[in-house]
Amino acid sequence: MSDSGSARSSRAQLQTLFRQHGGQLRLSEALARGYSRYQFYQLRDEGLIEPVSRGLYRLADLPPIENPDLVAAATRFPQAVLCLISALDWHCITTQIPHQVHLAVERDARLPVLDYPPVAGYRFSGRAFSEGIEQVDVDGITLNVYSPEKTLADCFKFRNRIGMDVVLEALELYRTRKTFRPGKLMEYARVCRVANVMAPYLEAKREMPVKVL
Repeated sequence: MSDSGSARSSRAQLQTLFRQHGGQLRLSEALARGYSRYQFYQLRDEGLIEPVSRGLYRLADLPPIENPDLVAAATRFPQAVLCLISALDWHCITTQIPHQVHLAVERDARLPVLDYPPVAGYRFSGRAFSEGIEQVDVDGITLNVYSPEKTLADCFKFRNRIGMDVVLEALELYRTRKTFRPGKLMEYARVCRVANVMAPYLEAKREMPVKVL
């Protein structure tokens, strides 16, 4: 086979590898399979693949990414968890527009830092980090995000930083848009050590006509 024919074959095989990985592939994964940086970047230069975040690429003919900021954060920090304002926004229980991607990491982990999108990192300890994590699919990437109830408990804990008005609005939107689960809310309130703070607000909400589990 001629050199040009061999190059075309390698390019086609690399594109097939992309498809086998759902259309997205890391450069490191391609290198581990025996492909060269030159072959990988040739696909990029020809417009056949496009960058998603550092080291991660996707086939250019895939549908547009709907949540590029979340995809970039999730691929760069796969162990982090979407939290606070960003998690409220994900669950549609805030009118706030996140200007940063809010991510929680374990107490001893390095805080996430990213030029774009801007990231705000928080250290959570023990069960306050590990409890209430949901895994969701975002444009083919697995994203860790705290449940609505865990997010509300976190927001009460960080109320001085994000504002009590934001917290109470989120609680009201949760009450009207989700199934109100006071038991689960108090469970996470105890985990986050804000049970005494949250209890009066939850009691007031329970007296309103909502569907309660």
